[in-house]
Amino acid sequence: MKSAVHLTGFKNLSGVISKESIMAEPTAKVVHYSDVPAQIFGDTAPGASIRWLIDDDRDGAPVYALRMVEIEPGGNSPQHSHPYEHENFVVQGTGRLLIEETWYDLKEGDVAFVPAGILHQYVNAGETTFKFLCGIPVKKLREE
Repeated sequence: MKSAVHLTGFKNLSGVISKESIMAEPTAKVVHYSDVPAQIFGDTAPGASIRWLIDDDRDGAPVYALRMVEIEPGGNSPQHSHPYEHENFVVQGTGRLLIEETWYDLKEGDVAFVPAGILHQYVNAGETTFKFLCGIPVKKLREE
């Protein structure tokens, strides 16, 4: 049996998350992802769009935002980094994920973690839409 591992580097959220710090009043939400409008990334990400499924502005989520990223065949995200982490779950298709200088192949059911501050990029490597869920901290925590 493995012993417990002490994880470090997590921000203490006590005092950060309060009713006053939330943009919208938290409410339960059940919706089909396709009913959430897709936003086009722009010229730096051909064929890529994002749906903000759960976030702080619309839903009052106090800690995490959940997005669906969709990249059409031949499309990609820009190479970029953020001061916050990403958690990904591939829902459909095949893709490639660049993390710093290493490419990883992704397929339906795969999970990927991109640490904060790491250069990364997503590319559709298949002939169908590449879709993945992406969890990130809510805006208030991303901006601190």
